Amino acid sequence: MSELPDRRLLLVHAHPDDETINNGATMARYVDEGAHVTLVTCTLGEEGEVLVPELAELAADRTDQLGKHRVGELAAAMDELGVTDYRFLGGEGKYRDTGMIYNDQGNAAAPPETRPDSFWRADLVAAANDLVPIIRELRPQVLVTYDEYGNYGHPDHVQAHRVATYAAALAAAPSYRQDLGEAWDIAKIYWMAMSEDSFRDSLRRLREAGDTTTFEGMDPEGEYPMITPDRLIDCVIDGEAYVDRKMNAMKAHATQITVDGPFFALSNNNGNQIWASEHYRLVKGTAAPGPDGKENDLFAGI
Repeated sequence: MSELPDRRLLLVHAHPDDETINNGATMARYVDEGAHVTLVTCTLGEEGEVLVPELAELAADRTDQLGKHRVGELAAAMDELGVTDYRFLGGEGKYRDTGMIYNDQGNAAAPPETRPDSFWRADLVAAANDLVPIIRELRPQVLVTYDEYGNYGHPDHVQAHRVATYAAALAAAPSYRQDLGEAWDIAKIYWMAMSEDSFRDSLRRLREAGDTTTFEGMDPEGEYPMITPDRLIDCVIDGEAYVDRKMNAMKAHATQITVDGPFFALSNNNGNQIWASEHYRLVKGTAAPGPDGKENDLFAGI
């Protein structure tokens, strides 16, 4: 194991594209700094929408080939970010994208009917056992995943949070499944976060610029379950030097992200600033903040 770099980062995500949207700049930064960056994606994103008309046949309700196509999109995105170690939980296609609906409160939720092979219905211990050997093999000091709400309620995000959390605990227990490798206790665990201040400021700028149609109906002062008060954010990664690579990686996920659509509008109106900074909540380990009260390095204090 001595050949492993001094710093090792593991990210656990639900679908291809989640990693780039949430952590693209962070991943590119640490790759450039010589850290070992590993991405584990839990599903192929088979139930996603297809935003490219000529690829509409790939959709789950047609030829159901979207997952296979998104494997290629993920590879292209990782190439943009410089990440060479990316894997699928349990192997490519073991866990199926669950899909989602919007409930009566307007939040993402699990559909009323789900397939037996959907990630949402996976046995928690079995899924965790697919991640434990990766943790023990790579011995990451830092793990990044979603909060308990999956950041916005998608069932696969919630399940990824549960699997990552449980696997981290199991991997640290010397008596647990010794056949899966030598125990490893991850020093710092972070939940990715969306900064409330940045989110509201960006919406205000859109409205002040006279744009009332982008993110229509979203009030800058409204209530949004996916945002995190900045007082709860422990680490802010400044990815300004990597934002172009992040944007190119987002474009690689072409079936999911339209570069001239509302998803990119905040970027277009705010000079990419919102996409350059990535925010994290420390939920295990000791924070090592700088003068401004925030960490600027996920490995701070290690």
